[in-house]
Amino acid sequence: MPPACRPPILPTAPRSRCAPVHYQDVDQTGSHALGGAADYIARYDFDGDLDARNNWDRAGHSAYPLAAHAYYSVVETATHWYITYLFFHPRDWTDSFFDTEHENDAEGVMFAVARDGSAYGTLKAAVTVAHTDFFSFVPAGSDWTGNAENVDGTLSFLSYQGAPHPVTAQEAKGHGLKAWPAYDIKGDGVIYYPSLSVAEVPSGPDDRDVKYKLVDIFEPGGLWDQRNTPSLFAGYGSFAGDKSGGCGSGAIGCSVNAANAPWGWDDSNDGPGRGVLAVDPVGLTMNYFRIPEAVSGAYSYNPYR
Repeated sequence: MPPACRPPILPTAPRSRCAPVHYQDVDQTGSHALGGAADYIARYDFDGDLDARNNWDRAGHSAYPLAAHAYYSVVETATHWYITYLFFHPRDWTDSFFDTEHENDAEGVMFAVARDGSAYGTLKAAVTVAHTDFFSFVPAGSDWTGNAENVDGTLSFLSYQGAPHPVTAQEAKGHGLKAWPAYDIKGDGVIYYPSLSVAEVPSGPDDRDVKYKLVDIFEPGGLWDQRNTPSLFAGYGSFAGDKSGGCGSGAIGCSVNAANAPWGWDDSNDGPGRGVLAVDPVGLTMNYFRIPEAVSGAYSYNPYR
């Protein structure tokens, strides 16, 4: 039986039961790595303002420590919870000539949880975001199987504070996200653990016990409320980002406005469309998976709509 997992009892009352233990690979190579800090997760406003075009420049500055945060949203129907987690980095970077990097990076995962009458529901599947591709995973024992897309692997769990948590992992540099161990730490890395109240800064590039604080995407004045702020977003769901501060220096390219919030996530060659993973997770999961239980298509809570 797949491990149980519960989202907020109410959409405005956060709980961390479903939040992943998160493995972040770290690379210290080259000046753009900031000694490894360019791979730390952080708030999108880690520097205290809503100007996304200065995040590359300010990353790694001692005045703006990269305290660990992750953003989540919950969408509900009568039959399922759909919980999205976003991990933000100020830089998507490279040390390879003729490669491309960009200011800001935001990738994540969506968990589908069946409301089966048990205290915490049952986690059925995950869809992760790695650059411009989505990857699907199911826990061992899940009765969800591939549909329009194949299942890419098994979702692993790790016991934390007496409960099983799914385990996710991100690459260094480009920060593609998959279920662990499809990605893993290679050498240096940070292991992040969820918290409702604590946001820690890694002690260095190989810190294996760092707490990240959960932040509701829909909190008043939060990320969703800022979706039309032009200094933060260059367009619907696209973080603003430019070539200042050395992004793309040398024989490296720098893309502008290249990072996306969950309502802008898109798989470049799949059918459901841009933003559907967050905005219409019922449609996405029914496209990606064969689902034996009843699935309600009516949202009882979905602020994205």
